[in-house]
Amino acid sequence: MSSADWVPDPGSTGQTGRMTGITLSKGANVPVAAGAVRAVLTWTAGGAGAPDVDASALLLTGEGRVRDDTDFVFYNQPRHASGAVRHAGKGQGTDTVDVDLAALEPDIERVVLAASADGGTFGALSGLRMALLDAGTGAELARFDMTATSETAFVSGELYRRNGQWKFRAVGQGYDTGLAGLATDFGISVDEEPPTPAPPAPVAPSAPAQAPAPAPGLRLTKGEDRLPVDMRQQLSLRKEKIAVSLEKHGAAPGVRARVILVLDASGSMTKLYAKGVVHGVVERMAAVAASLDDDGEMQAWTFASDPARLPDLQLGDLPQWLSLHVRVGELSLFGRRKGTRGLAPGQVDMSRVGIQNEEQKVIEDVRRYVREHPVNDPTLVLFFSDGGIYRDKEIELQLREGVKEPVFWQFVGLGRSRFGVLQKFNTLPGRPVDNVGFFSVKDITKVTDDELYDQLLSEFPSWIKDARGLGILS
Repeated sequence: MSSADWVPDPGSTGQTGRMTGITLSKGANVPVAAGAVRAVLTWTAGGAGAPDVDASALLLTGEGRVRDDTDFVFYNQPRHASGAVRHAGKGQGTDTVDVDLAALEPDIERVVLAASADGGTFGALSGLRMALLDAGTGAELARFDMTATSETAFVSGELYRRNGQWKFRAVGQGYDTGLAGLATDFGISVDEEPPTPAPPAPVAPSAPAQAPAPAPGLRLTKGEDRLPVDMRQQLSLRKEKIAVSLEKHGAAPGVRARVILVLDASGSMTKLYAKGVVHGVVERMAAVAASLDDDGEMQAWTFASDPARLPDLQLGDLPQWLSLHVRVGELSLFGRRKGTRGLAPGQVDMSRVGIQNEEQKVIEDVRRYVREHPVNDPTLVLFFSDGGIYRDKEIELQLREGVKEPVFWQFVGLGRSRFGVLQKFNTLPGRPVDNVGFFSVKDITKVTDDELYDQLLSEFPSWIKDARGLGILS
């Protein structure tokens, strides 16, 4: 729609021009004909005390709230999972958010265009303006000049859907409570700066008890004797089930492997962490490491927007490890880099991990580790995720590039979300050996150990044989 075709909305007020770059006053609105727009915030620093400004966007449902923390796009989380909203980057006195209106999910009714000021208030700035551009042509659709005083967060405008038509409204509302106050108003769970907590209480040593004798053919793993009695007994039973599954699927007697655990820590996993589901997964996977690798250690990674390597899981320290390191990602609003205040030694700052799904990054990280730390045995990666995968091409590229590496990737889907390319790997051509396994379960807590280990280890033995035949394994 050209500026000459623009007709004021019946509810619009404050329109002062009919040419491209319609100037709106606070509360005014205008139809948006473009399928994708670029919201450009500009300002002029007023000298000493001028803050650093960052643009952001919140995707809201008809109830005026986000669905979860992933609906907040800002400098620590620059791209929405749908790809429809993106923090496009900033320059001198400008910051930009791109919105593909046609790609927004059906339940998103509003996109709030906001900004935060770090190190001062918006009142220290002059020339504060929001310009809405047609992302395709670069033509200016509307502009809104704003004034501010003591605000440290500001809603410049919003895109909203009305009767199937997208419109832009000039808002000009500020917050003295910063980005945290703004985000909380729209339903974001804010990761506030925590007070320094007391150090975790040490796990009480278990009462002396006779450890169950290992079944014939089972190795006693280093550190196993330091586990609490009930955990030792459970571990012994699980190792027996794992041995049965390995034999059933043709594994050679005494097969060994380095086991690496990868845990999805994205925002959608929050309930699974809170309910102890992920703790249970780790405990069950520790039995796999104890069966295949008798050094009593398992390497582990966590990931969401970015990956982070966790301290090695030593079997004898399993209870403490579960308490310290099985944690969901966090959304940090307090600067691009957060200190380690309040973290126990070795704990990962989960605000650096974030809350979005970027599986390809952790896959690349693990591949690099395997190359830099070669071992004689094959590597089995146990990768747990609740889906929401959207980086299909990047994930496929990483796993195809790793096909001749001594690594088998066993993915386990938690729930019934979108698992994308992982579900297709069994039929993807062009690989000399199938280096990827995948299955999903609706509720892993209802899957017995026998069933879980049977699925988990169903493809690994045959991959070992094929990889040896091709010279990938010695």
